[in-house]
Amino acid sequence: MYESRVEPLLSRARFLLRMAHHALAVLGLLLFSLLLGMLGYLCFEPVSWHEALLDATLLLGGIGPLHMPQSVGGKIFIGLYGLYIALVFVAAAGLMLAPVAHRLLHKFHYDEVD
Repeated sequence: MYESRVEPLLSRARFLLRMAHHALAVLGLLLFSLLLGMLGYLCFEPVSWHEALLDATLLLGGIGPLHMPQSVGGKIFIGLYGLYIALVFVAAAGLMLAPVAHRLLHKFHYDEVD
């Protein structure tokens, strides 16, 4: 996916395109996670779709749920969804930082080859 150490550094335009692709991947991951949270709220709690959207968005943003779950299934879902969201945060940060870290490391190694 990325260029090897002996290949030249990508141009700025191609690097920005790579960053855009990574941003789209992160956006897709966040959208999937939001829909997963909404479905969980709708299945386990007696809430409307807009309340499910609000609670899932607040959890995804790290704020916490606005409406505390009442059912046992809802409480278990919120706990598991919170753990999932922590992994999503790490994955999203890694996806956005990977091209930047690769470019920096590639630049340092490419300078050594010359």
